[in-house]
Amino acid sequence: MKRIKIKYRKLGKEKAWGLADLGEYTIEIDSTLKFKKKLEIIIHESLHILFPELTEEEVITNSIILTNTLWHEKYRIVEMGDSHPMQDGTK
Repeated sequence: MKRIKIKYRKLGKEKAWGLADLGEYTIEIDSTLKFKKKLEIIIHESLHILFPELTEEEVITNSIILTNTLWHEKYRIVEMGDSHPMQDGTK
């Protein structure tokens, strides 16, 4: 598996900003989220997929650290696609 699939929908009824499906390698993100909070929840739910042994508190702590680090480095969603390959050589 090369990536975690992200689906967007309103999650108000679930009272959640995001959900992780470990078996499907899929996360759902509330479609109303924007900017830094959206990044935080994508990272948070991805950590659940990648490290299912972590406690919720560990996921929260690590997702906030990663979000603040990326945000500080001016990470923003600007466009889809990048001409630079990943570290394993894939796009």
